This record gives sequence, C-alpha cells and structure tokens, in this order.
Amino acid sequence: MFKKRYLIFVIVSLRATCAFAQQDDLALARSYADRNLLPAAETEARRVSAAHPDSPDAHFLLGYILFREQKARESLAEYTAGAKYRKPSAADLRVVGADYVLLNDYEDADKWFTKSTEFDPSNVLGWYYLGRTKYNENRFEEAIAAFKRCLDLAPRHVRAEDNLGLSYQGLGRYDEAYQAFKNAIDWQSNIADDSKDPWPYIDMGSFLIETNRPQEAVPYLKQAIALVPDSPKAHQQLGKAYLAAKQFPAAQAELEAAVRLEPDSAPAHYVLGQLYQKEGQPDKARQEFAKYQQLNASKSPNKAQ
Repeated sequence: MFKKRYLIFVIVSLRATCAFAQQDDLALARSYADRNLLPAAETEARRVSAAHPDSPDAHFLLGYILFREQKARESLAEYTAGAKYRKPSAADLRVVGADYVLLNDYEDADKWFTKSTEFDPSNVLGWYYLGRTKYNENRFEEAIAAFKRCLDLAPRHVRAEDNLGLSYQGLGRYDEAYQAFKNAIDWQSNIADDSKDPWPYIDMGSFLIETNRPQEAVPYLKQAIALVPDSPKAHQQLGKAYLAAKQFPAAQAELEAAVRLEPDSAPAHYVLGQLYQKEGQPDKARQEFAKYQQLNASKSPNKAQ
C-alpha cells in the first residue's frame, strides 16, 4: 500500500522537479517523457546515451524514464553510469530513492532521500519522501521529524499532516494522531471535491476503527468513497467499520467490493472470511481464508542486491 499511494505522488512531483541539462539532442526524449509517451522516450534517450556515453544528462534522463516505467534496476544502473561524469542533483537522488522504494529496499531508499535533503534542505518533497520512508521502516520518531520539516517549509501540506498522524498513531500517541488527521481534513474544507486528497479520510476512518470507534469511522470512509469510488482501501475499511458495528449486510457489500477492486489483497480476503464466518457461511469463509494464505505465501522479498 505504501508504494501505491506514494509512487503515484512521486512520479507526478518528480516530473516537475527533475533537472536535466537543456541539450538539444535530449529535447525529443524529454518531450516524449513529458507527454507520458514512455516507450518512445526510452528509445530516444537510449539512442542519445549510446551516441554520447559520457553524457551524464543522457544517463540521468534515461534513468528517470526507466523509473517512470517501473524498471528500477535499469534506472539505478543509469544513475550509477551518469554519476561517473557528474555529481547527481538532489532531484536525481530523489529518483534513486524512489527506485529503491520500488525494490522494497527502504534502507537504501532512506539513505538516498537523506542525501537528497542534505543537498537541498529547502525542498519540501525531499522531506516528504524521507518521512514516508522512515514511516515504512517503523522509525516513527524520525518520520515525525521529517514531516515537521516538510510542514515548516510548506504549512498546510495535507499529505505531510496526514502522514504525521500515521506516525503518531504508530507510536500510540492517539490524541496527536487524531488532531493531525482532523487538520488534514479541515484544511481541505474549502476546496472542490475533485481536488481533495482522500487519504486523510481513509486514515481517519482506519484510526477510529483501531481505537474502537467504528460508528464514527463510517462518515469519513463514506466521504473517501465519494471522492474515489474505486478505492479498494476505502471499501475495505468501511466494510471493517460495518463489521465491527455488526451491520453484516452493509459490511458484506463493502468487503466484496474491495475484493473485486483488488483481488490480490490478502487483508481484504481475510476480513471477508471473518465476515462470512460471522454470517454462518463456513464454506465461503474457508475459501477466503485459503485465498488469504495463498496470497501471503506468494509474496517474497524483492530487496535490491
């Protein structure tokens, strides 16, 4: 889940922040990348890189395009090649960190996001990415420090405030977590729904379920679904809230929707199995628990070597 909610944000943000030298022979590749024509961008960047193997800009641009295509190892190889000829920028290092996120190697992602903030301590996104990585490593105090730096630079940064809440929640500092989630929601009260970030609503709902307040969670999760109807996480959490409140038909509708939207989600199958068990449908429950075990068994570490 971390990667899904995080990397979309990274890709959009880095598109604007990665700095490439303004060389005419890279203009076409950059143009393709800007228009999301990634295979064409890769082909053109490879052509330039082959013609100018000592060009750091060609390697770094190709590395960025490969990251956008989620070819993390190839992307890292290009950044390594480019670094032989020029020191990478803070923006380059943010892409390197994001490559390691794709590889589930959060230790190395932490290393490169940290270096990126050292190179450019005034960059809001660098602190945000570092905070997300620290959070994923369960280093919640350090995540809080990173998100606070982000908020110092960009007050009312909704995602930083929301993730500050998650970090407080990880430490069991529930009053502070609740306030952070509420802030992230309140800060969006005067903007159009199509511009609102749904995650504070999802995270507030999940927090209220965890703290045994499922009925309070329902309106937040309904709002999240209104913003993003195809969010499996929002449907799953709303199903959990209904399940905890013993509203079984409503829970079944939401949990079945979650599984439809994300059939490879092991937790969704597990909660659906719990529901079927409570409803006295043992055969369906066994099927869901078996699917949960199958999906868990199929997961394997994908750490960078």
